[in-house]
Amino acid sequence: MKKLLMVVTLAILTVSLLVAAGAKESKGDDSLEKVLAKGVFVMGLDDSFPPMGFRDENNEIVGFDIDLAKEVTKRLGVTLKVQPIDWNAKEQELNTGNIDCIWNGFTITPQRQAVINFSEPYVDNAQVAVVRKNSRYQTLADLAGQSIGLQAGSSAADAVNNNKKFAASVKEVIEVKDNLTALMDLEIGGVQAVVLDLFVAVDNITRSGKDFRILDEHLASEEYGVGFRKNDQALRDEVQRVLLAMAQDGTLAKISTTWFGEDITVVGK
Repeated sequence: MKKLLMVVTLAILTVSLLVAAGAKESKGDDSLEKVLAKGVFVMGLDDSFPPMGFRDENNEIVGFDIDLAKEVTKRLGVTLKVQPIDWNAKEQELNTGNIDCIWNGFTITPQRQAVINFSEPYVDNAQVAVVRKNSRYQTLADLAGQSIGLQAGSSAADAVNNNKKFAASVKEVIEVKDNLTALMDLEIGGVQAVVLDLFVAVDNITRSGKDFRILDEHLASEEYGVGFRKNDQALRDEVQRVLLAMAQDGTLAKISTTWFGEDITVVGK
């Protein structure tokens, strides 16, 4: 009798374990396990987006987001692989498994949240208009009837499209591959303004010394987050946990001060 009970008990335990394993598999969330097993975390980015991620004079990809990701992967015990992507196809790059996350001044929007599993915001940002310093434009309304440039697939495009009055007032919106191209168009007079991230605008004007200025009026306020596949909750949560630990021990503030001269991060605040 005891032997029969033992056999039945073992059978029940086996079935329970199989059901549990099947439930775990059905969720399809082995995202963290996969990254830890392969020992590599692939970060997708636009490599012409200073100061978040860009190529320096030695053609090395550097930036604020790069330093954050390096510290996160160091604490996870894996190697960071920085993978430049076509920003206009970033969601496709993520969903096909070419990258593990999108991390490069990636603005959180309702439209993106429908298809992306975002971390909590780590910095606040804004979309602004940059004009030539000697131009007559002082407000967004002054740009009525003019051509503006922006990066295709960017949150700048969303900011313009969501501001119906402004979008209707301009002559045309010219979308290009990246912000640097848009700013070159501005410099030669191909467009009268460029809409882009505040951080990028400040960094470009500071480092290039070009005769640009930023309009005081913002098109939109926004937040940056790290983007993961919808089902990759375990990986998302672990990266979020590490970012919070970095905020608590002062590492985020230290990295931010290196790039911006102050702590602009909002994790845990």
